[in-house]
Amino acid sequence: MDHMNSEKTRAAAWFRSLRDDIVAAFEAVEDSHITGPFAGQPAGRFDVRETKRGTDGDQGGGLMSVMRGGRVFEKVGVNVSTVYGELAPAAQRAMAARKGIEGMADDPRFWAAGISLVAHMQNPHTPAVHMNTRMFWTPHAWWFGGGSDLNPCLEYDDDTADFHAVQKEHCDRHDAGYYPKFKAWADEYFYIPHRKRARGVGGIFYDDLNTGDWEADFAFTQDVGRAFLPAFLAPTEKRRNTPWTEADKDAQLVHRGLYAEYNLVYDRGTKFGLETGHDPDAVLMSLPPLAKWT
Repeated sequence: MDHMNSEKTRAAAWFRSLRDDIVAAFEAVEDSHITGPFAGQPAGRFDVRETKRGTDGDQGGGLMSVMRGGRVFEKVGVNVSTVYGELAPAAQRAMAARKGIEGMADDPRFWAAGISLVAHMQNPHTPAVHMNTRMFWTPHAWWFGGGSDLNPCLEYDDDTADFHAVQKEHCDRHDAGYYPKFKAWADEYFYIPHRKRARGVGGIFYDDLNTGDWEADFAFTQDVGRAFLPAFLAPTEKRRNTPWTEADKDAQLVHRGLYAEYNLVYDRGTKFGLETGHDPDAVLMSLPPLAKWT
């Protein structure tokens, strides 16, 4: 499978292009009309720095773009990376156990590219959100994965329905079975067993996507990325100027505790990033700026 250099290049370029579009769109949101306590402060902007894996980036890297203290976004990170090297023994065993990949010990090379995004909002009525898509390659297998899910602390049924409708529309362009399958997968994956509740109101999640048709699987992964902005910006535009109370803010901080617990205890991406030696600040970018436990 070493012949896939062209496909790797195209996938990495797509994730970078999607990152650029999202960063520009979020900064435009910061420039929009805002009411409430943050109206008088400057619009937020992303702080961008390079990330490196290995010695001086000899195993790849990427860009970590983080905005803190914006008028709409309290903290949002948009990371893109392309990394490669050899999987450590623990990661090799995980691949063999979870994905059934044989021969990892004999040839543990890997290559991975993707985009990862988490947004925590100033207004408690505006939902937090998570999105990522990625391509993973080894000499033994390749696959795509990712998804997008909404995490409001104050739930609105119409926001949830609209978010899911956009996901379904983009899934249906490729396979009518994708949305129900990947929605159910998200409901299962983004569940916090020790709290006996979901992290948010769901979305879609998929992994190990390899139908044997790389072009088709890449096209679907691109559409998952394209769905993100229309799905998320709609509730953001609708709720960003809704007045809130101290009780609303308290509910937001408590809900963020759920997010932190999930990402630190269960999230596969967090575990994989730390196990493979990626920049820990980039891996832990998803954590909220403030959270509360009662």
